[in-house]
Amino acid sequence: MLVVGLTGGIASGKSTVSHLLSEVHKIPLIDLDTLARAVVEPGTPALKAIVKHFGSTILKEDGTLDRPSLGRIVFNDPDQRKVLNRITHSAVRKRMAWLLFLFWIKGSKVVVVDAPLLVEAGLWTFCGEIVVVWCSPQDQLNRMISRDAANGLTEEDARSRLASQLPLEDKLPYADVILDNSSALLAGTGSEATTPVPLSASTSASANKSSRSSEALRAQVAELVQRWQRRTASIGGFTMWLLEWVLPPFAVAVGLMTILKRKEAIAHKRLNAEAAKQALAKQQGEQSSGGKVDAAQETKKTA
Repeated sequence: MLVVGLTGGIASGKSTVSHLLSEVHKIPLIDLDTLARAVVEPGTPALKAIVKHFGSTILKEDGTLDRPSLGRIVFNDPDQRKVLNRITHSAVRKRMAWLLFLFWIKGSKVVVVDAPLLVEAGLWTFCGEIVVVWCSPQDQLNRMISRDAANGLTEEDARSRLASQLPLEDKLPYADVILDNSSALLAGTGSEATTPVPLSASTSASANKSSRSSEALRAQVAELVQRWQRRTASIGGFTMWLLEWVLPPFAVAVGLMTILKRKEAIAHKRLNAEAAKQALAKQQGEQSSGGKVDAAQETKKTA
C-alpha cells in the first residue's frame, strides 16, 4: 500500500487538492486536521492536558476548545506552540496508524494522508511519497486576506499566521511531487500547468484567475492520480501490493526499508538545498560589494 503524504501551507491550495483526490478521484484520504479536532473533544486526554497547561480560559462555556483563544496564544509564541504540538501529535499519530491499518486490511492500494504539519511533526518518515502544494508567500497572504477579511482577519493577523508555519520553500526538499498553485502560472510565465517546479512571481488573484488556477491545479492532480494508477496496475506494482497484503511481516520489512531510504534521501536533498542557499547568499553579497565599490569609484571621479 502506497502511503502518500500531502502537505502545503496556509492558503496554498492543499485543501483543494485534498478535495479533488477524495471526492473527484475517490482516493482514500485521512485528514489529520479532522483527527486533530477529534482528539481534543471534551473528555479526551489531549484536551485535559491542554487545559492543564494553558488554563481554562481556552475553553468555551460548553466545555469545548475555544480555538481562536488558543490560536492567539500559540501563533505568537513558538515555545507554547511546541507544547501544544507535543500534546496533540501523539494522539493524532495513534489514530492515523489505526486508520492506515484499516485501509490496509481493506486492500487499499493508495492512501493519502492530508497533513499541514507533515514535515514539522516528522510524519514524512512514514510516507512512501510526499506531495507539496506550492505557491509564493505573497500568494498565501493575498488569499488569506481575500478569504478571511470578512471574518475580521487583518493583514497583521495574516502575516502572524504565515510566520507561525514552516515556509513552503523549506518543505520542498521533502517533496517527491510539487503541485504548483502559484499565481505566476497565470502571469505569462509560459510554464505548463503540469510542470512540477515552483515559480517565483506572484500577483493578486481575481475571480477569473482563481478559476483558471483551479483548472491548472486540477490538471496536475489528474496527472498525479494517473501515475499512481499506472504504478499499482503494473505487474511489479500489483505483485508488491499483493505480497504486502497477504504477508504482514513482508509489509513491515518494506515499510522499514522505505523509512530508512527516505531519511537518507531527504538528508541529502536538505544538504543540497542549504548549499544552494549559501551559494546564492554569497553571490548576492559579492554583487552588493561590487556595486558599492563601483559607486565609490564613480564618486571619486566626479569629485
